[in-house]
Amino acid sequence: MAGLISSLLFCSLSFSSLAQTRIAVLDFELKDLTLAPGVPAEVQRTASIKPLLEQELKRAGYVVIAIPNQAQKTANSGVGYLFDHADAAAQLGKQFQADYILVGRLHKPSFLFAYLMGRLVKVEDGKLIGDYISESKGPNASLTIKAVESLTTKIDHDLERRYNPPPPAKLAH
Repeated sequence: MAGLISSLLFCSLSFSSLAQTRIAVLDFELKDLTLAPGVPAEVQRTASIKPLLEQELKRAGYVVIAIPNQAQKTANSGVGYLFDHADAAAQLGKQFQADYILVGRLHKPSFLFAYLMGRLVKVEDGKLIGDYISESKGPNASLTIKAVESLTTKIDHDLERRYNPPPPAKLAH
């Protein structure tokens, strides 16, 4: 009897882990249209988006699939290629058994604000599930985090609707 219960428990745990949604998040690209493009602070902010987004997706219960940087570079035929070609992004996601792949860009048309842009692609059929934009005013790291939380909310809304962003942090005076 104990063996039967253990087997059932193991099967149910195995099934639930198979049923979890698997999302791959690619490195965000910087599209800086300002008069001083690609300053180190903007490059650093752009690099911070992927790990922040992965963290929030994990908090929501998604399985985050790692795609090696070299595999992303190989699949990306040029700046913006994967962002503009859902089929190519889906093929990359398939190689790593993801259910969805998110291709992102930090679009900076001004020194005053930037847009976090993400395109969620269903790997199975290459269909674009969602095209998301979250605005970030100013380069402050806390504002970037809020924009990532907003992006996560939008992604989750189209998938499983289980993400609850953390409450706003109180500013110290």
